[in-house]
Amino acid sequence: MHKYKNIAIVILLLFVVVFLYAFSSVRSHHLPLEKTSIEFVGKDHLLISKDMVNKLLIQNQQPVECMPKDILDLNELESKISSHPMIKNAEVYLTVNGEVKVEVEQRTPLARVISEPSFYVDSQGKMMPLSPEYSARVVLVHGNVDASNLEALNQLLRHVTSDDFLNLYVTEISVNDENQFSLFMRTYDFEVVVGTLENLNEKMKNFKAFYQKAKKDKRLESYKTVNLQFNRQVVCTKI
Repeated sequence: MHKYKNIAIVILLLFVVVFLYAFSSVRSHHLPLEKTSIEFVGKDHLLISKDMVNKLLIQNQQPVECMPKDILDLNELESKISSHPMIKNAEVYLTVNGEVKVEVEQRTPLARVISEPSFYVDSQGKMMPLSPEYSARVVLVHGNVDASNLEALNQLLRHVTSDDFLNLYVTEISVNDENQFSLFMRTYDFEVVVGTLENLNEKMKNFKAFYQKAKKDKRLESYKTVNLQFNRQVVCTKI
């Protein structure tokens, strides 16, 4: 008899624990959220403000803080935030304290295309609008940039920004009507005619060798154009 009594007490205690857990879980899911925390990942300068992200945190015409947890669609919020043209990726999740955490990764502009309207080209070779929050200090691009030459422009930009010498000195790129490229330097006024991107590595290697030699000879100021389109040589015209 004593044995059955102990078993009954254990079962009762288990039932109470399960009931309390289920009750608290249901109650927790129906409670409104405490607050929202927005964190930007990997960027010092913000192309988009926290207020702009907050405006995206609307679901069923309500701010997320006013919604019960059980009807909050985190996947929908992530998709909505990630669709913003300044944002590369977003993660939205709930903490145990009832806080909505939003981690935002911004897109990285590599160049600013001067046109009407102007726009950035990002690290993935895609167009993105200018930011009302911050003007990125990047290479300026002049000429007609569209879908026909965007991939080639991105290839040139990645080459320039990944090379310590070119990244330091190249400030502008121009694109002519034949989709051929020229570079312009920070210090000197000459035009570096790249042409097409065929044999780009060799062209840039030749240019850097020419630059170092001409700088040593103090002749860089005397050139108007530096043409890299000829095989294994650099052809210059003087002012």
